[in-house]
Amino acid sequence: MSTSQALVSALKAELRRAGITYAQLARELDLAESSVKRIFAKGDLSLARIDQVLAVLKMDFAELARLVATAAPPQHELSLEQERAVVADPKLLLAAICALSQWTLEQITATYRLSRPQAVACLLALDKLGFIELRAQNRYRLKVDKTFRWRPDGPVMRYFRQHAVGDYFSGDFGGTGELLMLVHGHIAQPQAQLLNERLQRLAQDFAQQHLADQRLPDADKRPYTLVVGMRSWLFGAFRDLLREPAADNAGHDERQPPPQP
Repeated sequence: MSTSQALVSALKAELRRAGITYAQLARELDLAESSVKRIFAKGDLSLARIDQVLAVLKMDFAELARLVATAAPPQHELSLEQERAVVADPKLLLAAICALSQWTLEQITATYRLSRPQAVACLLALDKLGFIELRAQNRYRLKVDKTFRWRPDGPVMRYFRQHAVGDYFSGDFGGTGELLMLVHGHIAQPQAQLLNERLQRLAQDFAQQHLADQRLPDADKRPYTLVVGMRSWLFGAFRDLLREPAADNAGHDERQPPPQP
């Protein structure tokens, strides 16, 4: 939903809350009721007209803007239908990834083989999906939270597991600024959750550094991808070597086997 549509929706909601009908509003604005209905149906309200409606509601524009901002909190993830739409078109998926990195339209078209009309069409599609709010001059605002993630077993992550995981891990991770670590251990679940929160903060630090380095010349930057993952898992070949759990006289296991995937 665009900002103008959100403003109109907020005005409608406030009129309903105040018990003001279109007929009553028409009298206050010195308009025909049919004109008021048409204006709201088309969402064709100028700033001057919005001010007139706000005067009837005894509100100011700042209050209306706050209502709009709080009415649509940022999304932490997309719905299945939204993700299916994104992943159905590789160009749209690319645009979504670039939008998460807050690339401008010019950066997208300069880096990838997307024409300006194609890139604008992708931004329009992302706006329609509620992923971004497209603004004047093809600028946009993300409508997802900084903690946004793709659904763990959703269409986008399935796409990446199928098409990208092998390519990503085929490298030796020996280049400058590259690292691959595999750490296994048995820890309590509450501690695992705390570690997850620290890893999320690390991912946010990575995203913030990307934004901070946007102003650097391209020659001073390289593309990096941070993959963060932790799950209860034991390598299949090791699972085959597990002993059967022993039981004490009371019929309880003496030890817990490593968690199974």
